[in-house]
Amino acid sequence: MKNWEAMEAFIEVVRQGSFSAAAIQLKVSASHISRLITQLESELGTTLLFRTTRRIRLSEAGELYYQHCRGLPEALSSAEEVISTLNQAPIGPFKMTCATTFGERFIAPLMNDFLIDHPKIELDFHLTNREVDLIEEGYDLAIRMGALKDSSHLSRRLCDRAEYLCASRSYVDQHGIPHTLAELSKHQCLIGSKNHWLFQQDGQRKEVKIVSNWRSNSGPALLDAVRKGLGIAQLPDYYVADDLASGHLIALLPQYQYPYSGVWLVYPKVRQPSPKLQKICDYLIHRLKQNPPF
Repeated sequence: MKNWEAMEAFIEVVRQGSFSAAAIQLKVSASHISRLITQLESELGTTLLFRTTRRIRLSEAGELYYQHCRGLPEALSSAEEVISTLNQAPIGPFKMTCATTFGERFIAPLMNDFLIDHPKIELDFHLTNREVDLIEEGYDLAIRMGALKDSSHLSRRLCDRAEYLCASRSYVDQHGIPHTLAELSKHQCLIGSKNHWLFQQDGQRKEVKIVSNWRSNSGPALLDAVRKGLGIAQLPDYYVADDLASGHLIALLPQYQYPYSGVWLVYPKVRQPSPKLQKICDYLIHRLKQNPPF
């Protein structure tokens, strides 16, 4: 295919941020990468990259070319995989990501079970609360919580999730209970990675912006603060179900609780789901349907 090797080299240089890193990724020399891109620029009749000794920068033409080409290597790989694995067991690399705590408690054990039956899968599982870019960072699958904002990807519902506004008995004894959303501003609110809480009011979705002097991107840290009476927080059911059942925590403003939101399997739209991706998604949905994570 004309210019395919050069185009792949160009895409990898942009993704990695340097010729040397791209060369390592593609298992060739940096000089070979440089020759390919020079050849590509010559054939296109334009400059794609501005090179300095410290960094590279895309030209306007380079940015346009990259946006049009960036998904093609994965699309080709997926097409080849669909054919080669059509009648075979899942095989080869699979890169996925999930929020840290949900991934540790529920997804990692399931994927480990899956690998027992499919040992030829090469799993690369990243746990992070950062919302990764599936295309830019080369992920096959992401597991995301709540409302989906990016419609450029395909998705399947993995399971339900509810969030509870809650506080400890010691906090309630000292500060009382809010009776309306407006009264939240009078309370000590603790927030995680988002600065708003989600509710339902008069049948409509309502986001309330929260101001707080306590914040953490760690769910367990947030739960610990709530248990110790430092304030009110909104946390998913799989964090607080046991504490609510035992009475250690109290659910607040139940009349405003948002109905079940989802946990989603999200994957790039640039390619059709491969048999490997399809099998993993089906497996996770089936297992969590048998044992919901709350």
